[in-house]
Amino acid sequence: MHMIGALLELLNAKMDVPEMYGWFHVFFFVLSIFAGIVLCRRCPKPDEAFIRKLLLIISLTVMALEVYKQINFSFRYDGETISFDYQWYAFPFQFCSTPMYIGLLSAVARNRHLHECLCAYLATYGFFAGLCVMFYPSTVFIDTIGINIQTMICHGSMVTIGIYLLFSGYVQQKAATIRKALPVFAILAAMAMGMNELAYRTGLLETETFNMFFISPYCAPELPVYSLVQGFIPFPWCLLFYVAGFTAAGALVLCLVRLLSIFLFHSCCKTSIPVKQM
Repeated sequence: MHMIGALLELLNAKMDVPEMYGWFHVFFFVLSIFAGIVLCRRCPKPDEAFIRKLLLIISLTVMALEVYKQINFSFRYDGETISFDYQWYAFPFQFCSTPMYIGLLSAVARNRHLHECLCAYLATYGFFAGLCVMFYPSTVFIDTIGINIQTMICHGSMVTIGIYLLFSGYVQQKAATIRKALPVFAILAAMAMGMNELAYRTGLLETETFNMFFISPYCAPELPVYSLVQGFIPFPWCLLFYVAGFTAAGALVLCLVRLLSIFLFHSCCKTSIPVKQM
């Protein structure tokens, strides 16, 4: 008992809550971008087998860290006894949780079209979600060392994967990519809505907070922008607004990556042109 309690205390080791754009945040943000660049340089034209292996390794790593998070949030040790109280608000099916499932499914899916659609999701919706948190991690930092590392690796890996899939050309920087990714996102949003409805029907919301994708009509609005329309538009329509909004964001990511790729290409061409000797 005491050994398990000591382990729980170790997993719950404390630190000062990291500041936005403090050393902790900047280190992991830069590391996630650097990892994507290194992958692009070391393996610029990846084949399907390499991508599958990479996604499998990253997904299993993030899942292991998610298991740690669930243990940390659910168990408490007061020095004598161990108590368990599952925190339903931390159930691992938020928008930013989906890349670990999608990455794993993409790694093992034998159907080539399904694999492409899942990779398209990681390169657009997943990339955008990771960027949002890494740019503005206002709500993800707490005073627990392991949880802060877990959240940075989780969201940082989304940025790394997005950079590599798009800049390596494995996922095309075209509108067709969004069309492939949209059904994946729509299915995930529908699953989240089904979970939210089940939580309401079973009475879970009477004692717990459960709001997957933050789109439950039974919980107070929390998402920026979406929270402004949730109270004024009937639910089925505001759900469509949610899907359309994130789809537009994914398309914007593609456009920005395309523009950056063009800029980098022209810059490389200029520097590679030899200067004529006079």
